[in-house]
Amino acid sequence: MTINKEAVKKISKLSRISSNDEFETSMIKDLNTILKFVDQLNEVDTKDIEPLSSVVEQKLFQREDVVKKMNEKEEILKNSPHKNENYFVVPKVIE
Repeated sequence: MTINKEAVKKISKLSRISSNDEFETSMIKDLNTILKFVDQLNEVDTKDIEPLSSVVEQKLFQREDVVKKMNEKEEILKNSPHKNENYFVVPKVIE
């Protein structure tokens, strides 16, 4: 697959990027270089290779789930300079 000028124009339009001839020429070169690299990766034989989930040979630390009573509304509302029942009162933002 190769990238041509029409494809770059379409990508520019979809991403709302203004383009000119210099930009399009540069993008064609860059995108085709990227696609060539991806094609090289597709040629690698990975048939007998086991997939990795991580490159680090370390298990994640697992902590015990403990239910705690957190974010009590009364405690949180104590920090508010203005409150109305169970809600913070803030200045009006939209006119």
